[in-house]
Amino acid sequence: MESTREWAEKQDSEDPLSSFRAEFDLPPGVIQLNGNSLGPLHGGVPEALDRVVRREWGEHLIRGWSEDGWWDAPVRVGDRIGRLIGAGPGQTVVGESTSVQLFNALTAAARLRPERTVLVSDAANFPTDRYLAASVARTLGLRLVETTVDGLPGVLARHRGEVGPVLCGAVDFRTGELWDLVRTTAEVRAAGGIAVWDLSHAAGAVPVEVDAAGVDLAVGCGYKYLSGGPGAPAFLYAAARHHDRLDLPLTGWHGHVRPFDMADEFVPAPGIDRARTGTPHILSLLALEAALVPLERAGVAAVREKSLRLGDLLVRLLADRLPAPARPEVVTPAAHHRRGSHLALRCPEASSVSAALMERGIVTDARPPDLLRLCLNGLYVSYTDVFDAVTALGDVRKEMSG
Repeated sequence: MESTREWAEKQDSEDPLSSFRAEFDLPPGVIQLNGNSLGPLHGGVPEALDRVVRREWGEHLIRGWSEDGWWDAPVRVGDRIGRLIGAGPGQTVVGESTSVQLFNALTAAARLRPERTVLVSDAANFPTDRYLAASVARTLGLRLVETTVDGLPGVLARHRGEVGPVLCGAVDFRTGELWDLVRTTAEVRAAGGIAVWDLSHAAGAVPVEVDAAGVDLAVGCGYKYLSGGPGAPAFLYAAARHHDRLDLPLTGWHGHVRPFDMADEFVPAPGIDRARTGTPHILSLLALEAALVPLERAGVAAVREKSLRLGDLLVRLLADRLPAPARPEVVTPAAHHRRGSHLALRCPEASSVSAALMERGIVTDARPPDLLRLCLNGLYVSYTDVFDAVTALGDVRKEMSG
């Protein structure tokens, strides 16, 4: 692999995914390496929202629920996301925030194992996941045990016969490390637990086969690699084998077997529809649906393959172009099977470095105490983007070192 801009331009000219970049409304001169926090706007989203607002809502009014498919949207969009994460139809629903979906999933998981007294949570997971795991444990009177994913087998052995829900993140949100979802799920289920995964940093970025892996429940946001926009609704996956016993704590009229009866008692709908709650955020939901189109066309496998190549290039360029004192340490594992779609670099004053890169039109982010995160989404990040970003990083580091 060469490390010149001319070589990078040649790779872009031969890239089968290069045409997708033009579909995203990226500002001129901006390199978007922050898609692990907020994916960029796809050109089809404003058009879709304009249609929904002006015609469906503006002209059809309440008829939009029936004539424009609003009522079916949570499961329809859920099935589309389901295909991206390896789920068969009728197992994925969209419509609430990640926090709501996670609370529902964890509580339902605990109720699937009412005799179990321990809830296990990934100690390195995103703070909201950890906060909610603690809240569910308090609410249900469970003992919360936090552990690293690597330490999970030991926890399962020590608490044999006690473990119910086990919550893990598929990708470490700080370091970008990708965990072995298949092996970990098998270990949890062999111990009699319920495997609950947060796929927020995996859905749309790395191939996930939740059905084949035997995942019990999973959640994920819609605004990162799915590019559904800020605050886009999240999805909940529940394996079909659990549907009849799925006892969700947050129950709304859309999840009732006969929603328009306005009955006094909640009777859950069959299948994944029971995981619906109240009236969904239609505008955000349909924006997310429109945003899925390019990823569906490209395919997660192709996006993943390119993202890995971009990551390899970034690591090579750091080694070739930045002298040792200014070269950040790559903390994300080098092996492809252990790497998500963002790379984390350890460098002093990471927040200041990120801010300085922003001034140069390169959008990254930082996580305390010293990690700079760069998202390498194969749909819209180019090889020349990576070259230019490393060049700018070298300039910033040189300026900051005096």
